[in-house]
This record gives sequence, C-alpha cells and structure tokens, in this order.
Amino acid sequence: MATGTEPHPNSGGVHTGTRAAIDANHLRTDRWWLAPAVTAAGLLAFIVYSTWRAFADTNYYSAPYVSPFYSPCLADRCATMHSGPNADLFGSWWGISPAIIILIFPLGFRLTCYYYRKAYYRGFWASPPACAVAEPHKKYSGETRFPLILQNVHRYFFYAALLVAGTLTYDTVLTFRDENHHWGHMGLGTLVFLANIVLIWAYTLSCHSCRHIVGGKLKHFSKHPVRYKAWKFVGKLNNRHMQLAWASLISVALADFYVYLVASGAFDDPRFF
Repeated sequence: MATGTEPHPNSGGVHTGTRAAIDANHLRTDRWWLAPAVTAAGLLAFIVYSTWRAFADTNYYSAPYVSPFYSPCLADRCATMHSGPNADLFGSWWGISPAIIILIFPLGFRLTCYYYRKAYYRGFWASPPACAVAEPHKKYSGETRFPLILQNVHRYFFYAALLVAGTLTYDTVLTFRDENHHWGHMGLGTLVFLANIVLIWAYTLSCHSCRHIVGGKLKHFSKHPVRYKAWKFVGKLNNRHMQLAWASLISVALADFYVYLVASGAFDDPRFF
C-alpha cells in the first residue's frame, strides 16, 4: 500500500523519501515557463550588447556626452576625450578598452543583487524554474558553498555603485554644456542622460543593502526620526526593486547606444538650445 512517501525512481532534490511521491514535476496548467524564458532572453540580450560595447573601444564620446560604460575614464589613453572626472590610475601600459576597468563595479553590483539572483537562478539555472515547479538538480546547497557564497559581497559592491552613480550624475550635469564648455546646452541626449541617472539612483537606493544600512540595527524608530523617514522612502523604492532593476538596465544601455549613434555619425543630436 502506498503511503505517499516512497522514494521517487529519480530520487534526489524534491524527489526524496520525505516528499510526496508525485511523478509529475508540477501540476500547473498555465504557461509558467514564459517568465523565466523572457527573463533569460532579456538578460542574454544585455550581456551580448554590453560585451560588444565594452570591447569595441570606440564611439563612446561625443561632446558633451560620454557613454556610461566608459565613465570615469581611468586610463591615460582616453584622458583627453572627456572633461569629466578622469583619474589616470592606469598608465600607457593599459592597452585594452577602458570600459573593462569600470564595468566590473556596476556589473558586480547587479550580478549580486537580490533580484538579479532570482532572475538568473530561474532563467538560466532553473533553480527553481518557477514557483511550484521542481528544479532538475538533485542537490541544493543554496549560497553556502563556493562560488555562490561570494554573493555576500553585494553589500560592498553597493558602496562602489554609489561612486559610479555619483560619477554618472556628474556626467549628466556636463550634458548641459556644449562642446566649447559653455553652459546652456540642452539636447535630446541631455534628456536621455537625465532619465538614465534618475533610474540608476532609484535602482541603487532601492537595494536591500541600502535599506538595511538606512534603518538597520535600530531598536526604536521614534528616537531616530530622520533615519525612519529615510527608511520609509527606501522601503517604497524597495517595493519596486524588480521594475527599477529592469528599467535602469534598459536605460543605461539606451544611454550608451545613444552616445554610440552620435559619436559614429549615424545620428545628429537634436538640440533644444
């Protein structure tokens, strides 16, 4: 007589002696695979695009716009291309694309982000592919072992992300200057950069680590009214963390692509004044 706890023929993972002996991997009737498939396609598209642009090493500056993938410029080979916060930390020996230096930090922040973990765990690793759908892996150790234990560095990448957002804010301010460094310029690229930096800051501040830094380890909110208000504000952003993650990912790619079009001569930046 079956008791409902017999080992599954493919014992492992959810098919163990302590789980109900159900042959089907799930009992869902909806298109549960659609969400992880779209997520994987979206992330893969960004990976392909950002990899191409990072190694292209060209068409990333057209006054007054500098691609967010290449800012700040940390190599002397591009120090004269932009009047922004350049810091010649790498001498002439650095021969590859400057974007390789800076993209480590924003990509590290996003790769270890709590939402993006969920996104690519489900989209690429099928761990699990969707709610109430059995994952194909026989063992699950979570983030307790190498390499996933390195996800814990997310809180440190958050500080780096603040510096990156600050740099991009400075770049956005510079879009109000023309190629002769005169204030009063405003083009379509200025609006593109403004939209991007707003989304970048919203996504960065909606981070779970930011929420903990702002309001964590407080026993009495009433004794810390400023931090309490800040915590409530960050909490509202945190509720939209997924949407902000995607919106900022798209906006930073669009900002880079806009600079590419202008710098390559494929498109003239419309100027309002």
